[in-house]
Amino acid sequence: MTLGAFSISLSVKDLKISKEFYEGLGFAVFAGGLEQNYLIMKQGTSLIGLFEGMFEGNLLTFNPGWDTNAQPLPEFDDVRDIQKHMQAQGISLEREVDTSTSGPGSIVFKDPDGNIILVDQHR
Repeated sequence: MTLGAFSISLSVKDLKISKEFYEGLGFAVFAGGLEQNYLIMKQGTSLIGLFEGMFEGNLLTFNPGWDTNAQPLPEFDDVRDIQKHMQAQGISLEREVDTSTSGPGSIVFKDPDGNIILVDQHR
């Protein structure tokens, strides 16, 4: 099973200040915008999502179907198959995707230490 491109999604208090901080570490804006209240920052293959007012806490994020440049992969494990695998492993999901659908969808679960993991498929 492949979860897709990995990033960390950070809940930030001030998007502009966070943008400047991560730019100082060598990251550049890859996607999003200040007016949208989120930015995806990239340095090499490292991705950090900065989100102001969208959720509490930080998330480990995986995007099935994308590489680290947000380019579509020809083959990938669909979020519904990932959900089925998680459930077979006895992992409790906090949010499930409707298995009667196709395309975009997401699931949310926690690791044993309570860290939130988002698997967010955009295509």
